[in-house]
Amino acid sequence: MQIILVSDRLTTAKAITIRPWHLAGALFAFTVLVFMLASAFSFITLKHASEWRLPVIDELITAARNEEIQRSEQFVRENLNTMAVKLGQMQAQLIQLDTLGTRLAKLAGVKAPEPVVNSAPPGRGGPLINENTLSADELEAQMKHFSDLLAQQDDYLGVIESELLLDQATLSLVPSTLPVNGGTWNASGFGWRIDPFNGSRAMHEGVDFVAEVGTPIIAAAAGVVTTASFHPQYGNMVEIDHGRDLVTRYAHASKLLVAPGTLVRRGQKIAEVGSTGRSTGPHLHFEVRVKDVAQNPNRFLELARKALPANARQASADSHAH
Repeated sequence: MQIILVSDRLTTAKAITIRPWHLAGALFAFTVLVFMLASAFSFITLKHASEWRLPVIDELITAARNEEIQRSEQFVRENLNTMAVKLGQMQAQLIQLDTLGTRLAKLAGVKAPEPVVNSAPPGRGGPLINENTLSADELEAQMKHFSDLLAQQDDYLGVIESELLLDQATLSLVPSTLPVNGGTWNASGFGWRIDPFNGSRAMHEGVDFVAEVGTPIIAAAAGVVTTASFHPQYGNMVEIDHGRDLVTRYAHASKLLVAPGTLVRRGQKIAEVGSTGRSTGPHLHFEVRVKDVAQNPNRFLELARKALPANARQASADSHAH
């Protein structure tokens, strides 16, 4: 490429020849110059940025940083509130389980363990292997798992409590309480005996408790009074229906304290010892009948006899032997 220069100062026209390497050299020099100028500008900008920064930019940066901090704090607060609610629910479940355990211990007759106060935590240890901090999701999953286990335990203990309550209710309907306290146990036993009036061999369908007139007669089990009236043979008599065709009979009373239809509980006073009807002296004639068939009351009252003090048991055994 040739460039011809024409000027008044030049006597003749001058031609300049431009070769390709001239253009390449000029382009390279321009590129280097631009790079050097950009580097110098960046250096000067970074070095004096704090001096040249405008207050508006500072305010924008500060506002953005504060907003980010607020979002982070709010996120942490929300997670802490969620965990606090879950921990509160778990604490309530633990309190329910503790209360339920206390009730079950009473029903089962087991002494509840004493709470441990100001005790040191149990010794634990071992090498630290693969330490890994739980994430928020993992922590929430662990808490949910623990909460599910507590709920299952609560349901399980609830079933046990229901079974124990059912057993206790059933037991309360079984005549296993002595109908007279302080009387002579089994003065005349169940079965064949010599009749005290005519001396013949006769069936005795109950057991007799010798006691003074006016001694309280108590219900051997809970039930409903079906009879409370005078009978020519039994005298003043009370019958209590305990369900499942089980009936107890209390005879020869001097005074009746209940009426038909009365709901009585175990141990409730229902009459007083006397000598009415076919009787030779003050005592209680006690019968247990299933489907109107007389049963040996000793099978039911043996539990009550074992609950007596040692001296009372000995007296009962002696009277039973006679």
